[in-house]
Amino acid sequence: MKKRLITAACLAFLFAHQGKAQNDSISSNYKKQKLKIEEINFITSYYTQDGNNSAVTGGEGTEKLTDIATNFEVILSKKDKKNNVHTLGVNVGIDSYSSASSDKIDPSTVTSASYQDIRIYPSANYSYANEEKKTVYNAGVSFSAEYDYFSIGANVGFAKTSKDNNREFSVKGMAFFDTWKVILPIELRNNPSDNDARHNDSKPRNSYNLGLSLSQVINKNFQIALLADIGYQEGLLATKFNRVYFEDLSVRSEKLPNTRFKIPIGIRGNYFLNDKIVLRTFYRYYYDNWNINSHTFSFEPSYKLTEFSSLSIPYRFYQQSQAKYFDSKNQHELTNEYYTSDYDLSKFSSNMIGLGYHVVDSNKGIFNIKRIHSFDIRYGYYTRTDGLDSHIITLALQFK
Repeated sequence: MKKRLITAACLAFLFAHQGKAQNDSISSNYKKQKLKIEEINFITSYYTQDGNNSAVTGGEGTEKLTDIATNFEVILSKKDKKNNVHTLGVNVGIDSYSSASSDKIDPSTVTSASYQDIRIYPSANYSYANEEKKTVYNAGVSFSAEYDYFSIGANVGFAKTSKDNNREFSVKGMAFFDTWKVILPIELRNNPSDNDARHNDSKPRNSYNLGLSLSQVINKNFQIALLADIGYQEGLLATKFNRVYFEDLSVRSEKLPNTRFKIPIGIRGNYFLNDKIVLRTFYRYYYDNWNINSHTFSFEPSYKLTEFSSLSIPYRFYQQSQAKYFDSKNQHELTNEYYTSDYDLSKFSSNMIGLGYHVVDSNKGIFNIKRIHSFDIRYGYYTRTDGLDSHIITLALQFK
């Protein structure tokens, strides 16, 4: 695992631009405020996986992949003359990954353009919090681009907190409008029988989500939240460079319906056992109209080592049923209307266990750097029953 570090020049830039609110008296009751930097977040992670069920080569073959992801966020805020809070968050993310299976789209090449790619995804979000009415309105936009894909997203949301601050309801709507450059396996690029998409076509894929949550403080030790997230997709949902091998050993490009409806519902509970131990639990049930049903259960005990630091051990179990369009290599029938050998749509169960360390110090700072408010490092190991396993390590720094 590599750690991506902020350079001294970058730190100097952050500190030099850590603006402070400057007040100019314009009345006896209100002082005009400029935007100030509330916090800066830097997150980087390294992910690696391996397996032997690549969808690119029909459900058999290497799934080796590595990904380095870096995310940088600046949050600014100001109060208006009515003491309402305006917050602006600007975020830039960059992923750099390499995939051995993607290189099998055209095995005749030494290393194809799809073997290694970079994804860039900036976003901006604005929120308006009315302190008196205890309401928050928010909206945002996002962009994402890589070699064969471009996306524009938008979101709007609303949250309302009860007078005693023990209950909160929130709703958030999101829409993503994607354009995919169709890439077919080399041997199927002149195949007239596949009228789903032609090589180098541009095809849309749109996604719509409605998220609902209701959180409640039960008592000083116990909090729960009910969650729902309704999703709908339309457009080219198949990954056209995925091969599917039929019972007669013929090969076609993956084909899936052009719509998908998803309903996940969940419950989250946090219990403060004592001054040292916090127990975090989560359960989610998922259903979609491709006949996938899944259950997710996670449990994360956290132990406070000192006044400023804690250690956590996250665990997650996941189980899903098989999509009605999935079958393994050479098992699909020629009469099938839709077909895939992507093991992400197969029946499997998975386990993830990790270790996390968190330290926060608003007085002295982290590493004796006063501006660094918190430091997190987390490791996770993931394995599932079809043989895929992965490792991820994440580093996060918060500046205030």
